[in-house]
Amino acid sequence: MKISVLTATYNRASMLGKLYESLVKNSKYKISIEWLIQDDGSVDDTKKVVESFEENDNLKIKYFYQENQGKMAAINNLVEKSSGDLIVDCDSDDYFIHDAFKIIEENYYKNIEKIETGEYYCLCFLKNDQNGNNMGNNFKNNETTMFDLYFKEGETGEKAIVFFANVRKKYRHELEHGEKFITEARMYHKIDEKYKMICINKPIMICEYQKEGYTKNITKEFIQNKYGYFEYFKEIMQKDMRNVLFSKRLYAIKHYILFEYLTKAKKKIGNIKSLENKLLYLLLYIPGIIKSKMKF
Repeated sequence: MKISVLTATYNRASMLGKLYESLVKNSKYKISIEWLIQDDGSVDDTKKVVESFEENDNLKIKYFYQENQGKMAAINNLVEKSSGDLIVDCDSDDYFIHDAFKIIEENYYKNIEKIETGEYYCLCFLKNDQNGNNMGNNFKNNETTMFDLYFKEGETGEKAIVFFANVRKKYRHELEHGEKFITEARMYHKIDEKYKMICINKPIMICEYQKEGYTKNITKEFIQNKYGYFEYFKEIMQKDMRNVLFSKRLYAIKHYILFEYLTKAKKKIGNIKSLENKLLYLLLYIPGIIKSKMKF
């Protein structure tokens, strides 16, 4: 088994050491690991720091540099360069628990019969914060889709995803109008159309959010990447919304109105699939536009 760990990084040289150390610890399990790092135009000492990391028989490190294009383009590039059987995205402010790769291997072979059917695209694990707290809730089902997990089962927190490379390599993060970011969920929902996830209630990754990170600057990200988000919510509006939680239905419609406003798109109720959602859209449209104008 070979696992490709993909890290897109920008001016975070000081953080990579913790992720490196976690990979070294996990390399003792005799699982072949390749760590692919895409430097997205850093002006700090990222390259020197990476060059200082030592490899071993089970850990190989590959560094690539590109002019700043954004995280999603960086990950797209790394997926193409990866050679592992499994692919894991790991941000520069994330790292693995000491036995993460042992847990991955055990659960891979435990579910090998399912995996070999070709109906699944990943093993989905829990993710903890630096204090050891689950960043979301435990899985309610042994298998699901990413859309169902968040829109029907009520999940809110982050998960750690271990992709099967033969499926992951079929998909890319789609960027619009030269933008540099789009939510990963857009790609996940497209994979959902053909595949399901296998869910395991064990953590494998720890996250330490940074002040300059995406979640701290969500308003700025919305404005800078409005076309991609509009396409994302437009795609959600075309989905079968049966059994979707009402709170999630409202969330999707409110954001659809927001990005319709930000992109100056023509009001088009035809983008919305169900009659119930069309009625909610009409009900929320004027309040949504007023709120959008006040905030943005």
